[in-house]
Amino acid sequence: MKKALIALAVLGLTGGAAVAQSSVTLFGVIDADMKYVKTGDLKLKKLDSSGLSTSRFGVKGVEDLGGGLKAGFWLESEVGVDKGDTGSQSAFWGRRSTVSLMGDFGEIRLGRYKTATKLHIEDFDPYAATGLGDVTKVFSNGLGSGATTFSRADNMVSYETPSGLGGFYGAADIAAGEGNNNNKEQDVRLGYKDGPIHVSAAFSSTGANTKYKVSSVAGSYDFSGIKPALMYTTTKFGSAEIKAVTAALTWSLGQGQLQTSYTDSKANDAARLVSGVDNAKLFAIGYIYSLSKRTSLYTTFSQIDNNGGAKYVVSGAPAATAGGQKSSGFDVGMRHSF
Repeated sequence: MKKALIALAVLGLTGGAAVAQSSVTLFGVIDADMKYVKTGDLKLKKLDSSGLSTSRFGVKGVEDLGGGLKAGFWLESEVGVDKGDTGSQSAFWGRRSTVSLMGDFGEIRLGRYKTATKLHIEDFDPYAATGLGDVTKVFSNGLGSGATTFSRADNMVSYETPSGLGGFYGAADIAAGEGNNNNKEQDVRLGYKDGPIHVSAAFSSTGANTKYKVSSVAGSYDFSGIKPALMYTTTKFGSAEIKAVTAALTWSLGQGQLQTSYTDSKANDAARLVSGVDNAKLFAIGYIYSLSKRTSLYTTFSQIDNNGGAKYVVSGAPAATAGGQKSSGFDVGMRHSF
């Protein structure tokens, strides 16, 4: 109730329309970590933000329109806890700014949000593509395409199927380039999730003529708290291609959770012509201890073994000065959600 009242007060500063909402919620995550990272001979110690989950705050609301229809909005901004800024984003509501219509048909959203393919990857990466364990660090290179839609897209129309389809679900989105073909994107995802089983496939295409394409298939099975996952992802632009296989495991241990992943990324000859791209392996392992439902302590270690001309680095590490340098990191942090 307090969250709803606070959110209403905040939105009231921008106009009286907010009071018509059936429910408005202020929410967020504050995540900070003490981090040691290294690339080659370059070392860095720092207090950082978003070590396990991206620090953020947002306001969301839903209005019941009657007849099974609901309208909703969602505004979400990143927070740089270490400096009090907006983190890595350039736009204030850069994480999400959407308005939607929901009903028995599913949900239609308009605005900026994550692509269906990125949501697919996050579901099977124990670190949800965040922090030192982010598996996408070794395969998300745009391969010279200039594409900006691997994670999120502006000017997007998206659709998600309703629940109650016997475990099956789907999503699709399309983003207008509005004069910039690097922002022009189409995306689709299909999956099945029921009980311990979860399988999913996703495909995205960005550009006008030669497309930057991302394809991924993945599956996981929860053996009563021990959940292995396997994911195969390719990124392609013209003849340049990266293929990555990720094996992951999460293991619930009392009040905590052990999580680990290993990704083997291989670039073909055409991809190796792109600066910083080559074969690489990423290993990550960490532990999360829950103090409560909303507060956790965590620690993570990760390392990227670059081959040839590869210059991939773990999150927050110094940029590589030469190909083939190792990049690694270790952190201890705290996460609180509200």
